[in-house]
Amino acid sequence: MEGINEPAVTNWIKSALPDFESPYNYELIAGGRSNLTFAVTGATGKKIVLRRPPVSHVLPTAHDMEREFRIISALKPVGFEVATPLAVCHDKEVNDYPFYLMSFVDGYILKEPELLLEKFPNPNDRKTISESVVDTLVKLHSYDIDEIGLGDLARKEGYIERQLKRWYSQFRSSASEIDHSVPEVDEMFTRLSATVPEQKRAAIVHGDYRLDNTAVGQDGTIAAVLDWEICTLGDPLADIGLLLVYWTEPSDTNPPLSSVTSLDGFYTRAEIAQRYANAAKVDLGLINYYVSFGYWKLACILEGVYSRYVQGARGGDRSEITDYAKQVMLLAQSSFAALEKF
Repeated sequence: MEGINEPAVTNWIKSALPDFESPYNYELIAGGRSNLTFAVTGATGKKIVLRRPPVSHVLPTAHDMEREFRIISALKPVGFEVATPLAVCHDKEVNDYPFYLMSFVDGYILKEPELLLEKFPNPNDRKTISESVVDTLVKLHSYDIDEIGLGDLARKEGYIERQLKRWYSQFRSSASEIDHSVPEVDEMFTRLSATVPEQKRAAIVHGDYRLDNTAVGQDGTIAAVLDWEICTLGDPLADIGLLLVYWTEPSDTNPPLSSVTSLDGFYTRAEIAQRYANAAKVDLGLINYYVSFGYWKLACILEGVYSRYVQGARGGDRSEITDYAKQVMLLAQSSFAALEKF
């Protein structure tokens, strides 16, 4: 299986988790755009999860498995909704890159409308999901980062400025590799850099918080938050701004991002923002800046995905590739529209 050196990985798991009986079956459950996630099933049917970087075109400052493992290892003991960390492999000789193991969380990844309608047919259940998505984010932002051992994870101040420089650098690198120009992204970098709001506090910032980066339990509450790849410390308002970017509504025309949240029963974006503001006791008067930044950041990220796919990082069906250039443009245009309201 691509991404798994089965003999070496199997021997390492046996050593790290002696009670997890072999033989093991490896199954890819998420991959393509970023880190790869495998379900590993043992001889008794028990499942655990293995996370590793993509097999090619690994960006130099991304895909840090040891960092991801550290983050969930700090959050699990304080009661935050994450999978249980099990073991981390630092030895690149085992599987080309460091990787880690965590528990398998029983929950639904609500990315497709069909699954959501099957598992949560009652609109009241979708109200519960909406509330849990917000309340879980408020909980994440409430932790004292020094107290839980993450105070040295990254710089605490100047978050937006650092993010603008990081993502613009990666955008320029990705665009130059395939000779793809998107002037709107360049313009928005200049505009966003000139109007950065003052950062009021520092908190854990997930960096890609959205409904389908969570596992939702049968009761409609968040069982685990997933994909901590770009988590850092900084301005927590960036997380709520990005959540609003992902949170589509029924009235949206040609949204650049698809989401199940346009189905009946889900909160509106205004209700999401209001619940967060009330629970976190923060003023969201400048939220449109963070929404604009969220759209722009996604444009930069998607340009990287587009570049990797054009260069052959994804095998099999490549039909989605032709849409990516258009999506980058739509995201940049949405960033402009949001900043106009700032």
